[in-house]
Amino acid sequence: MTTPIHMTTPIHWTELDSPLGRILLTGDPTTGALTSLSVPDQKGGRTVQDGWRHDPALFRAAEEQLDAYFAGELKEFQLELSSAGSEFRERVWAALGSVPYGATTTYGEIAARIGASRAAVRAVGGAIGANPLLIVRPCHRVIGADGSLTGYAGGLDRKVRLLTLEGALQGPA
Repeated sequence: MTTPIHMTTPIHWTELDSPLGRILLTGDPTTGALTSLSVPDQKGGRTVQDGWRHDPALFRAAEEQLDAYFAGELKEFQLELSSAGSEFRERVWAALGSVPYGATTTYGEIAARIGASRAAVRAVGGAIGANPLLIVRPCHRVIGADGSLTGYAGGLDRKVRLLTLEGALQGPA
């Protein structure tokens, strides 16, 4: 579920260890919603800023669900998510949530799901690249029309690890 971000609320944050490196979570204490999930060296990822409040307790459910996901025990996150994007980006991000665990889709298929024209595939890619909630809003499940693993703000090596964890790719023998 997605709710609007309250821009006047101070940003609360915590960091978690994960198989992808140290994850930075931000959230809205008013709603309890997760507002971003960033991995180290992520293109467009967040970093802790002055005035942010360290608040690990706000993120207990996210921590538990991420631990279960990385252990292969959780296939669907049940977290309140909050993001700020254009109406187009919000539609693209909502479509990402409909791609099931262990499956992949293409940029063109996401465009079709939201009723966008074939010419909008590049804009769909831009919206997916701007997703502030990696992993929990599964942009890693979007691949090229030819099956290639293209673009992932967290790095292609992390995309491979996530898709392998979910069984969408075969791991090394």
